[in-house]
Amino acid sequence: LHTPMYFFISNLAILDLLSISSVLPKMLENLLLGKNTISFEGCIAQLYIFTFSGSTELTLLTVMSYDRYLAICWPLHYVTTMSKGTCISLTAGVWGIGTVNSFINTLFVAQLDFCGPNLVQRFLCEIPPVLVLSCSSTFISQVTVYMADIILGMGNFMLVILSYGFIITAILKIHGSEGKWKAFSTCSSHLAIVGMFYSTIIYAYIQPTSTPLQKKSKAGSIMYTLVTPTLNPLVYSLRNKVIKAAFWKM
Repeated sequence: LHTPMYFFISNLAILDLLSISSVLPKMLENLLLGKNTISFEGCIAQLYIFTFSGSTELTLLTVMSYDRYLAICWPLHYVTTMSKGTCISLTAGVWGIGTVNSFINTLFVAQLDFCGPNLVQRFLCEIPPVLVLSCSSTFISQVTVYMADIILGMGNFMLVILSYGFIITAILKIHGSEGKWKAFSTCSSHLAIVGMFYSTIIYAYIQPTSTPLQKKSKAGSIMYTLVTPTLNPLVYSLRNKVIKAAFWKM
């Protein structure tokens, strides 16, 4: 459990807990009490935590793909390259990037004026639906959001694709189907989580700008805020032979 892969998985689990904890309690409260309200302070806090966990997870998944790249493409140097100090430094950088990104974007949103009606067209406070409600200029906020989308979103996505390009090339060079399957199995769980995470985000956000906000899919929001974080532990747990045997027994 002290190997780099499980060290990064533990950080992923913490981020998933933060993401769910920022959304689920308030959502359940509104469902049980039959209301749909949240205070301005609560909305900003939810926005900050959710943005932090999402942007940090984007970068963490990229670091995890780099870890799998080293494990498959440079196996003899893996232990020395991905040392404990390197893992801690990479994780600190990941959490730092998420903190700075979330702080800047949340700060600009908190300074906006809201004149009403303040009806958020989602079941949680996210930056896009909150910006629509502002009666003051949102130009700076929109610029910072677009920069974050390009740098963190597209940048991390391209790095993950690049890592798996090298991984697939290395796997194809392995002789024998057993060796190829063993190499692929070391990154199959991470690949599954990356696929779930990016596909739900793209489905929820990458839609025509002409589509009204209230018609944009709320199902996509549920997927990446609740379903994906819940499935992450299950996907990685199935790599463990003991858990896998217990699962099939049940």
